[in-house]
Amino acid sequence: MRDVLFEPYRLNDKITLKNRILMAPLTRCMAGPGLVPTDEMAAYYSRRADAGLIISEATIIRPDGQGYPNTPGLFSTEQILGWRKVTDAVHAKGGLIFAQLWHTGRVAHTFFFGGEHTVAPSAVALNGTVPRMRELQYETPKALTVSEIEQLVRDYAKAAENAIEAGFDGVEIHGANAYLIDEFLHHDSNRRYDDYGGSPENMSRFPLQVTDAVIAAIGRERTGIRLSPAAYVNMATDARDRQVFDYLLPALEQRQLAYVHLGIFDDSMQFDYLGGQASTYLREHYQQTLVGVGGYDADSASAAIIAGKFDLIAIGRPFIANPDYVARVRQGDATKAYSDEMLATLY
Repeated sequence: MRDVLFEPYRLNDKITLKNRILMAPLTRCMAGPGLVPTDEMAAYYSRRADAGLIISEATIIRPDGQGYPNTPGLFSTEQILGWRKVTDAVHAKGGLIFAQLWHTGRVAHTFFFGGEHTVAPSAVALNGTVPRMRELQYETPKALTVSEIEQLVRDYAKAAENAIEAGFDGVEIHGANAYLIDEFLHHDSNRRYDDYGGSPENMSRFPLQVTDAVIAAIGRERTGIRLSPAAYVNMATDARDRQVFDYLLPALEQRQLAYVHLGIFDDSMQFDYLGGQASTYLREHYQQTLVGVGGYDADSASAAIIAGKFDLIAIGRPFIANPDYVARVRQGDATKAYSDEMLATLY
């Protein structure tokens, strides 16, 4: 049954994956000064180049997008050159790698970039503190003006261009997990009453504008997006959110992206307003290439792909514990168990 994982998969006319196993984006907080990728990061990614596609750790598109320490950027010349070392190392091993483009929105903190405020769809703060830096309380963000939203669209497009300059094979727009783009898609964080809030069409406007700008910059074949229709982290659930995704998903399907990627940690979770699992809901509303994620192993992923639940599987923490994850699965060898201590080092 696992053989399905090792079939080549044609994303489109420009990109064919050598297998159906993706390395999921994994925030490691290991960038150097200036948020520049390091030689250690190049070695880390190259060891995992057997994946059909590597999706990089979330990479901020501009300084005020930073919400965690030492997360890499893709907005300076030095960062582009640092990422070039990573992509060259992956390509030398025969791999493919997409950059995940990220702005954390109201999850950001001015501590990291020295600005006056963070930004979000609405001036609604998160409760709690910044992971890894618990002394920092989340701040109330400034509600973005229309002109500021338009600038962000341009910034995403520029980051996509920077990614191609850095040697990436494409980009994944991070539209999930309660970060900036996802904040526009949920009623808990989007309380606007202008063209960017209040209705499914308006709440989808910014994500679609970003998607269109990235497509215009680098092509639809090199553009994917990650989505979280289920609000489960840094976001309160609201049954009205389903109407937003009911509108968004067909609009994305029309754009013929490289893929849509589910953003969830545990896909066994059930959501009443989605009628069950998030992946089942996505498949019902999106018929093109879909990437599953969230607690799957080789056997459960194979069964899901055979059943048509999704087309590709993204593997997260097991790839941290097993740089040779693909080879182990192919050979039927046991994989090492992940532990939290593994987050402290790159290997």
